[in-house]
Amino acid sequence: MLSTVLSAGIVGIDAQPVSVEIDLANSQLPGFQIVGLPDAAVKESRERVRAAIKNSGFAFPMRQITVNLAPADVRKVGPAYDLPIALGILAATHQVKPERVEGYSVLGELSLDGQVRRVNGVLPVAIQCKRDKAKGFICPQGNGSEAALVQDLAVHPVETLGQLVDSLGEGGALPVQAATRSADEWLSTEFADLDLSEVKGQEHAKRALEIAAAGGHNILLVGPPGSGKSMLAKRLPGILPPLSFEEALEITKIYSIVGLLPENAGVISKRPFRSPHHTISAAGLIGGGSYPTPGEVSLAHLGVLFLDELPEFRRDVLEVLRQPMEDGRVTIARASSTVTFPAQFALVAAMNPCPCGFYGDALRQCTCTPQQVATYLKRISGPLMDRIDLHVTVPRVGYEKLRQVREGETSAAVRGRVTAARQRQLARYRGTAYSCNAVAPARLFESETPLPAESQALLKRAVDTLGLSARAYTRVLKIARTIADLDGRAEIGTADVAEAIQYRTLDRMGLAV
Repeated sequence: MLSTVLSAGIVGIDAQPVSVEIDLANSQLPGFQIVGLPDAAVKESRERVRAAIKNSGFAFPMRQITVNLAPADVRKVGPAYDLPIALGILAATHQVKPERVEGYSVLGELSLDGQVRRVNGVLPVAIQCKRDKAKGFICPQGNGSEAALVQDLAVHPVETLGQLVDSLGEGGALPVQAATRSADEWLSTEFADLDLSEVKGQEHAKRALEIAAAGGHNILLVGPPGSGKSMLAKRLPGILPPLSFEEALEITKIYSIVGLLPENAGVISKRPFRSPHHTISAAGLIGGGSYPTPGEVSLAHLGVLFLDELPEFRRDVLEVLRQPMEDGRVTIARASSTVTFPAQFALVAAMNPCPCGFYGDALRQCTCTPQQVATYLKRISGPLMDRIDLHVTVPRVGYEKLRQVREGETSAAVRGRVTAARQRQLARYRGTAYSCNAVAPARLFESETPLPAESQALLKRAVDTLGLSARAYTRVLKIARTIADLDGRAEIGTADVAEAIQYRTLDRMGLAV
């Protein structure tokens, strides 16, 4: 007897259809084998499925059972094939009518008593189900809210194998998950809790943070310990433009795959803020493993990646950031496959100016030698530093500023200006693959608004004096374009270029690595 149940597996951040084919053959020695490149978790499905079927009150066939997961040349990973395998066996033995199973895509892990446990990667599978025009998607109860994010797809969450079989029987009906909130309701009020008004002083750094948010630029904060670098970085998500529902779905897909989506959480409606420890490995940062999974740069997609104490990260770990910072995605190649994960993030890095932390401080004397300072800065390569648009000094905050009762500008007010600037950029780059100044080539706005002669002369002096690379020159132009966008001006002025140049702190200090 032969039966087939539709399911899906994850490749990168997308789902790929998988057919679970069950064959029952008469044999003197019963057996149960799974083929089609299963990993260890899939092979162990044999014991879970056998126990779940028996403990749910159904008959387990004492025959030679062969399960083929097609296509057979794609690695199958995880316990999510338990439910389709069990349903296929019950259909092959006519404990469930095979025609009742046709057209449904099925996913879920089984416990030994027949409970259906939630699994990772349900959202991309639900999207694939809609793309394939499946009759419906049968998934664990704990993943129902996640799957229901896909509109115009019938989602059927189940709690137990017995409940599923009863629902597919005569007179039964599959439970239907209803979308509890619309897209606008998911995203209407979800912003970061930390407010920029809580930061005392540091007006220069706040201005740089606003420019970084408006143009999607990377930023490096340099200052002594306790000057507020981490405090500033943690408030960047709160001034970024609100997520669109499409962006929220893209982030939710990534978190669903790695299992970081809270149960019944629905869509992730806040921009991510990821802050890995400096002991992280290269694979942990960009993703990897025998079966590649997303790393921190992908978990920060459309949000913020914060690297505190930047020189303390291993140099080989920092160097892997080059591709995602330039391309907005990371490609991981293995012998069996190559996968690409999205990684369009805003990098916020923080560091001390020297090993002791007080180089250039007005009150504390630096105890480092010039050689120690140079060696410390050389932990960050020149090509990586070139990819960081804004280098900002964050000095010590004086007593008077700390005692100020008057609060500064709120995140909501800054976010309003940032959102307006982003709207101007979206209009400028309409019809292209670019969404903000940081990722767009400079030619797209240089051809429309050529620089005045005075601005060109200023840029020439900066390049000759500071020794800016071609990439740093382009970064200065992009920052100037963002400054003009914040002011609502179509043309880039000389003052915009001058302000952009002064955000190259390490170049101006002669400490570029």
